[in-house]
Amino acid sequence: MKSNGPRPIWRQIPKGVWALGFVSMLMDISSEMIHSLLPVFMLTTLHASSLSIGLIEGAAEATALIVKVFSGVISDYLGKRKSLALIGYSLGALTKPLFAIAGSSGMVLTARLLDRVGKGIRGAPRDALVADITPPEIRGAAFGLRQSLDTVGSFLGPLLAVALMLCWTNDFRAVFWVAVIPGALSVLMLLFGVQEPKHLRRSQHGNPIKRTNLRRLSSAYWWVVVLGAVFTLARFSEAFLVLRAQQGGMPIALVPLAMVAMNVVYSATAFPFGRLSDSMGHRKLLAWGLLVLIAADLVLASSADTPIVIAGVALWGVHMGMTQGLLAKMVADTAPADLRGTAYGFFNLVGGIAMLFASILAGLLWDNYGAEFTFFAGAGFCVIALFILLTHHRCGADDKN
Repeated sequence: MKSNGPRPIWRQIPKGVWALGFVSMLMDISSEMIHSLLPVFMLTTLHASSLSIGLIEGAAEATALIVKVFSGVISDYLGKRKSLALIGYSLGALTKPLFAIAGSSGMVLTARLLDRVGKGIRGAPRDALVADITPPEIRGAAFGLRQSLDTVGSFLGPLLAVALMLCWTNDFRAVFWVAVIPGALSVLMLLFGVQEPKHLRRSQHGNPIKRTNLRRLSSAYWWVVVLGAVFTLARFSEAFLVLRAQQGGMPIALVPLAMVAMNVVYSATAFPFGRLSDSMGHRKLLAWGLLVLIAADLVLASSADTPIVIAGVALWGVHMGMTQGLLAKMVADTAPADLRGTAYGFFNLVGGIAMLFASILAGLLWDNYGAEFTFFAGAGFCVIALFILLTHHRCGADDKN
């Protein structure tokens, strides 16, 4: 007899969310093939300093997050999510060859900024599209699934980079050229595999960023924005995880395995923690995520030996799985439907500023005091974030859980 019980959660998630997950996965394979090698490429081939790497990484990620404001606002105003996402993914794919021909840190900075502009254009409309097509009661699971598939690309990319580096005797540029292929496939998947929801219409309230519309964003939403910024301050660029692995004497071709370890754990935990966020108090889950990040920082500060570093980056991955999908869900839950793009944009604008500051600070600490001090400082920021989280009582949608 056929069971008449409820379908598994993963089968209830709309096909469009699955398709967007695979789009993200392909682009992440392309990006992480490059990004997992880029810090070491800059250090050994272009002879850049740790501060330069921190500045480039921070500026690149901040650019992506800041651009999300404009793309989110435009997607709300026009009622068009997919078109903007397509432009963003296309720009990301087109910038990949620039890394292969880069001959200086300035060229890498240009490539990273253009690449991240593409990420910024696609990010807020894509997240708003996930929220638009998913029922509220399974929204945490949907964001967790998309993040999980995205993160599969984040460990497949470095694995492929390792394999090619071993085959081609540390030929960074050849690996960067191969990364062009999955980037192009990502654009094709989005073009043919994702449909804009029929009910989505342009904003009936005019310009999303005029004062009367911004007043419709509740205090609960702005509290989520503050939380996101504090969490970003406590978690600087992952490029420093790669540099820590390289410090321990890991062969250059194997350094991306540090990111593989983090992203395997991130991918494995994002969906179950996303499901958990649909039923568990948000403040509690965020607090546990910070405690895990503190543990990761302390482990990474303790030693550069490869097993210790792998353990530290794995804990870092657990933290990401616990918090990233949850914060995205909290934005969707606390923002009006016709302002979701704008809401994600402002959330990421503030986070982008925090990311730039955190990465520059991490680079300065690394160059002047060493890796250990950098990770101890990260743990200190986590303690501050945990104090803010536990002593304030407006945690978005947490009140109803």
